[in-house]
Amino acid sequence: MAVYPLPDVAADLSAHRILVTNDDGFTSEGIELLERAARRLSDDVWLVAPEYEQSGTGHSLTLTQPLRFRALDERHFAVRGTPTDCVLLAVNQIIEGRRPTLVLSGVNRGANMGEDITYSGTVAAAMEGTLLGIPSIALSQSIYPGATSIDWGAASECLESVVRWIVSVGWGREVLMNVNFPDARRGAVTGMEITLQGQRDPADILFDERVDTRGQTYFWIGYRRSREELHDDTDIKAVREGRVSVTPLHLDLTHIEARRLLQEAAEGLGGV
Repeated sequence: MAVYPLPDVAADLSAHRILVTNDDGFTSEGIELLERAARRLSDDVWLVAPEYEQSGTGHSLTLTQPLRFRALDERHFAVRGTPTDCVLLAVNQIIEGRRPTLVLSGVNRGANMGEDITYSGTVAAAMEGTLLGIPSIALSQSIYPGATSIDWGAASECLESVVRWIVSVGWGREVLMNVNFPDARRGAVTGMEITLQGQRDPADILFDERVDTRGQTYFWIGYRRSREELHDDTDIKAVREGRVSVTPLHLDLTHIEARRLLQEAAEGLGGV
């Protein structure tokens, strides 16, 4: 496990056209924080985000109903659709002229780590940007399970410097960056770690059973904080211990070793 100091890089991103989006909705605190940071990076910032919260929608598209958006002003648009819809509309319909050169998605209210990334609309927006050939970063602020309020201290302190550093380093096609900020006050972040995607204990999933006014049972799905031993180098452990987690994610989900085993087994079937 290697822990690094928070980067202090004054990379010039002023030439970038930045698309800001999220899954919490265009009025969320997190996207307001992100847009303010983006405007310190560049004067060319566009916000295209869901009209309503779309948490947990993953990499989904709106296919069975009309897809609509409304302009709040020249560079702010609310979409009645998913985060993926927002990125597709922004790049192909809304933003005229030069395409965005950087997609920033978030800042999500709650971490997106481990298997959660497959559910996350925040990560999905960055995934769609990557599929369109645009460098994309998903950003999320961890909160303690059950918390009724959120301290944006870590994200507000570290976001700009981390984004500048990641963009200055650069990364390959078909890769997106997943950044998670710890639940820590401003000044309390203990560093940055380049992490692996972790894995949650399935026992962490929480079903909160309730009964409505008609006597019908319903559930809220959530997570309880794990008490298991956390593995080194993972996003979950880094964030739990107060560090910013930066995880590169690859769009190619092929498992090379399993493919090799299947090919070896298939050789016995004959064929050409």
